[in-house]
Amino acid sequence: MEGLKIDIECYKPQHKELWDCFMDNCRNSTFLHKRDYMDYHSDRFNDHSLLFYCNNELIAAMPGHINEGVFGTHKGLTYGGLLIGNNTTAALVLEIFNTFIQHLIDETNVTKIVYRPVPHIYHRYPCEEELYALFRHNAQLTERKISSTIELERQLPFKGRRKLTATMKSQLKIVEDENFTAFWEILGQRLENKYGVAPVHSLSEIELLHSRFPENIKLFRVTDREGNTLGGSVLYITNNVVHSQYTGSSNEGRRIGVLDHLYSYLIKERYRHMRYFDFGISVEDGGHYLNKGLIGQKEGFGARAIMYDTYELSIR
Repeated sequence: MEGLKIDIECYKPQHKELWDCFMDNCRNSTFLHKRDYMDYHSDRFNDHSLLFYCNNELIAAMPGHINEGVFGTHKGLTYGGLLIGNNTTAALVLEIFNTFIQHLIDETNVTKIVYRPVPHIYHRYPCEEELYALFRHNAQLTERKISSTIELERQLPFKGRRKLTATMKSQLKIVEDENFTAFWEILGQRLENKYGVAPVHSLSEIELLHSRFPENIKLFRVTDREGNTLGGSVLYITNNVVHSQYTGSSNEGRRIGVLDHLYSYLIKERYRHMRYFDFGISVEDGGHYLNKGLIGQKEGFGARAIMYDTYELSIR
């Protein structure tokens, strides 16, 4: 490492093309890290994303924001952390972290880092050098959220709660389209009635993001013969993973088990060629409460646990 110097540059709009091109070649980035995704809610966050160079070569980037003395990586994203190029070694990552922390001390009022690394299933190639760097800086694991994931090449037995008869299946149709309005009505009602919350994305936001990433954000609906929506799922498609971002069904849809029908199609047919199918988390309170009914449903499809972790590091 002798003679190598890490330089940091704060992201600015003129860096968009450079940033997005780098995301296409990182070992651990997804389309969520493209600026057209990150910036749809830029008005909510004080962006402080960073670019890292070694000998004038861009070697890493970090999505980030600063709020009340805390640097997050990033609160508007499910996962972020240090996004690393193919040639960025473990020793370089240690130097990046040293420079990163010193930058925050010298140039900002930040006293704490809240760090959300990209879970390993989303990596294009092994990429956990950052976890070692966090360990070296005595970062503390503060949240551990269980997500349920299927390895599609080696699926465990599928044990859905309801098996639809051939007659029932003939009365249903699975459609892939852009009718987010029909699905959002069902999804919103379900979340409000069960949890007292609204979807993280508004209807207009998910339609905007779909328009920007039509190959990455997909909607599947289950309808009856008249075309009425009984249930559906919004999927986020990344390099290795099909992630179920939103899922919901009507009262009638739950009665007959349309989501089992939909997931059977998605897992066994439509996305059989992918590496993982990820159902998302089943915990609350930073992982301290496990929703056993919810995770049991996902485990019935053959999914097992991977972690979405959060680390914290005090720097002053």
